[in-house]
Amino acid sequence: MAAAAELFARRAYDGVSVDDLVTRLGVHRNSLYGVFGSKRGLYLAALRHHVEHGVRPHLDEAARPGHVPGWDLLFVAAVDRAPEDSEVAALVSAVFEELDRATGDPRATEALLGRWLRRRPMTTKEI
Repeated sequence: MAAAAELFARRAYDGVSVDDLVTRLGVHRNSLYGVFGSKRGLYLAALRHHVEHGVRPHLDEAARPGHVPGWDLLFVAAVDRAPEDSEVAALVSAVFEELDRATGDPRATEALLGRWLRRRPMTTKEI
């Protein structure tokens, strides 16, 4: 799941083909469809896994000055998929609300997104 999350985080949803996923994950196309149903199904599973294991356990760390957590998939999802996919939008919004509560700062999300954007390279390398 981490490999799929990394691929989607680096290249965004539309920048990843099913062939890219099959190659990167080392699975057969039929297996991918059999388990996840579609590319979107795998994307949602990767995003949920990222949120549950990489984001939620570390919400309180986001309040540290200058700290930029490795939440690339969450932030890319907020910009790339949430405007088009209500399921992604609901998950991203819920996590951002949790972040604001965990830090005690209703502006924590905006500050963290700003730090992340400044740190993120303008172009990304192919994985």
